[in-house]
Amino acid sequence: VQLQASGGGWVQTGGSLRLSCTASGRTSRSYTIAWFRQAPGKEREFVAGINVSGGRTSYADSVKGRFTISRDNAKNSASLQMNSLKPEDTAVYYCAVDLSGIVSSNIHFYDYWGQGTQVTVSS
Repeated sequence: VQLQASGGGWVQTGGSLRLSCTASGRTSRSYTIAWFRQAPGKEREFVAGINVSGGRTSYADSVKGRFTISRDNAKNSASLQMNSLKPEDTAVYYCAVDLSGIVSSNIHFYDYWGQGTQVTVSS
């Protein structure tokens, strides 16, 4: 499975960005897609995840109410709409796939990772 993330960039505080992740290769339709992020000097952390039907989503407390994850199974893709961005959201954002279909915040559950896309929020 290959994951391609895109949509990062630079934005001022309060602005919005939309990240996209497209999966290709031997994907089953029951996989979970999630976004993680890693800021300089910090561990990679869970941001949001969504199950195959889109009926179950999970968010980190720090992004609840500001970020929205969605997916389009016909396109094997997922998006992360990020609103009201803050400087502390600055990080490299990674999309990841868990073939078990469980929506988990545990980084070790995820089987495949994209290359990361940089998000920078200036104050």
